Amino acid sequence: MFDVILSLLIWVPIAGGVAVLTTGERAANGGKWLALLVALFTLGLCVPLWMSFDTTTANLQFVERVAWIRTFDIEYYLGIDGFSLPLIVLTCIITVLVLVSAWEVIEYKATQYYAAFLMLAGMMNGVFAAQDAILFYVFFEAMLIPMFVIIGVWGGPKRVYATFKFFLYTFLGSVFMLIGLVYLYLKGQSFQLIDLQSMTLNMTEQTWLFFAFLVAFAVKIPMFPVHTWLPDAHVEAPTGGSMVLAAVMLKIGGYGFLRFSMPIAPDASAAYAWLIITLSLIAVVYIGFVALAQQDMKKLIAYSSISHMGFVTLGLFIAFALVLEGNAPDTAALAVQGAMVQMISHGFISAAMFGAVGVLYDRVHSRQIADYGGVMNTMPWFGAFMVLFAMANCGLPGTSGFVGEFMVILAAVKANFWIAFAAALTLIIGAAYTLWLVKRVIFGDVANSNVAELQDLNSREWIVMGVLAFFVLLIGLWPAPLIDVMQPSVEALLKHLAQTKLIG
Repeated sequence: MFDVILSLLIWVPIAGGVAVLTTGERAANGGKWLALLVALFTLGLCVPLWMSFDTTTANLQFVERVAWIRTFDIEYYLGIDGFSLPLIVLTCIITVLVLVSAWEVIEYKATQYYAAFLMLAGMMNGVFAAQDAILFYVFFEAMLIPMFVIIGVWGGPKRVYATFKFFLYTFLGSVFMLIGLVYLYLKGQSFQLIDLQSMTLNMTEQTWLFFAFLVAFAVKIPMFPVHTWLPDAHVEAPTGGSMVLAAVMLKIGGYGFLRFSMPIAPDASAAYAWLIITLSLIAVVYIGFVALAQQDMKKLIAYSSISHMGFVTLGLFIAFALVLEGNAPDTAALAVQGAMVQMISHGFISAAMFGAVGVLYDRVHSRQIADYGGVMNTMPWFGAFMVLFAMANCGLPGTSGFVGEFMVILAAVKANFWIAFAAALTLIIGAAYTLWLVKRVIFGDVANSNVAELQDLNSREWIVMGVLAFFVLLIGLWPAPLIDVMQPSVEALLKHLAQTKLIG
């Protein structure tokens, strides 16, 4: 099974989604159970994948390689390393939780809803496992389709506007990536990532490629100033759509920088690291203040996601400043590790925050902060989970939100004190908007009759909140297994970045 385990992680959920569609609405319960079983089986595959992963090497593992389009040397080429594995596991966990969270909530076209999430999960796993650039691009684009349907069919009143804005931003950005990949093929006659990453390129070529990839991945993260599609998408998306969008899809932008921009155009990446660092700090600080001004809970959390994802790009490109010094390899590794930990941590925290808002919305049908108050009085267990997730969102020590941000700030101090100082402001700003949200919604006197009649978490919601709380605390208290998995890949990347690819 290990020979095809990556294919199973991709195609089992996609085929399962098709099978769920065939059950039809008359057998909606059967379709939901089939979807859950498929998602659980896919998650189960992650156990042998993680247990059998060799943490002593940066080489690709569980490789599958078959000729696909021979004319252009395009291959069905799969493999994972320390960057891919945690993101695949995150995808599978979040998919199961999304299906469970929707069990009694989605009644309209329920089988299509579940099928869309299964197909989306398979395509996202394909993005993280693909080692051929065209295969990566196919999965990268294909995953827009189920998310387009999820927001467009089950979204809010302005779902059509939000859906088209989401699609156009992300699709147009990726066109530039395709142009860059075609140029690289014409130069080197290969689409395999390992060949692209070893190709010698002059500074002009690297610069154009860097900006082509930047447009594609900056939109996906999203970075300032191409972030405006995200709040609209989150507000209009159903709860499950927001959970997957924030937890996994945003991470594909950071993963793209690791796979394409940094190793293919390292000299240009180093030359323009100041630009990415500046945009990251704007996201961390300015977008944090924007979050503080929001009255809609989902919009506040959406802007919070943009701010926290700024730490990912900050950590990745601070590493260039440290590598160029030549005397701080451990600190550079700390920066990249911090960025990766932040991606995984934010995946669980953002899913938890959006899931918590979904719990309230299912009962009151409002996302406005002003419509709540004193929820702790009627929903004490929910209040406890919400406070925990809010503290993690603030970066409280002992939670996963602290680990990645602290690692990036420590590395930034070594590179430039003022960069570290600006980045650390998020600990204050994040605490401000998160605690303001908790104070207004969770604590105080019961605001109105709607809040007075609220029922606490049911067993389904307990499962979702409990699992997310477990991972938030696990990574916060014991991040070592996650760091150990990625360590060889981080070291190999930094060695690659330290070597110029300029010709002549």
